[in-house]
Amino acid sequence: MKKDGNLIGAGIITAFTASICCITPVLALMAGTSGIASTFSWLEPARPYFIGITILVLGFAWYRKLRQPKGIDCNCELPQKTKFTQTKTFLGIITAFTILMMAFPNYAHIFYPRTQKQVIIVDQSNIHTMEFTISGMTCTGCEAHVDHEVNKLPGILSTTTSYENKNSIVEFDTSKITVEDIEASINSTGYTVTGKNEK
Repeated sequence: MKKDGNLIGAGIITAFTASICCITPVLALMAGTSGIASTFSWLEPARPYFIGITILVLGFAWYRKLRQPKGIDCNCELPQKTKFTQTKTFLGIITAFTILMMAFPNYAHIFYPRTQKQVIIVDQSNIHTMEFTISGMTCTGCEAHVDHEVNKLPGILSTTTSYENKNSIVEFDTSKITVEDIEASINSTGYTVTGKNEK
């Protein structure tokens, strides 16, 4: 029975590790320390392996739980009450939790509040669009983190961030904000601006 507990623990740890690079930015937002957001981005290339290990570990735990015990059925011993942590129900809860953890990068963006603001444009010639090349982003949670931080700035009209393209396209009013301020805001998330290009 101790082996089952070890398997469940290993499954939870590997599921958490598989998504930690996307969990960290959300935790950083909640804690108000956005600079630590990209701390675990180096784990992203190993994510498929962590997911594979999690599936194998939980699959083996289910195999052990569902297989019929072999032996002689005799009524010489009173059955002992099974602890909740050793039941199929508990293993089912753990399995559902690990699936949610592994899928976290797909829904991490919902934890970022929408920044709604109205920008009054005085002179259309002040509106510029800049593309910032960014390193360190690994999922949609990273995109939402960058968009959230940049949208806090005055004069931002729109942001479109893509971790796949490794960039953020920002439309802004140069009379209210500078390119340097936007770059500093992106860098404050823990990701790094490696280049910029006016669109």
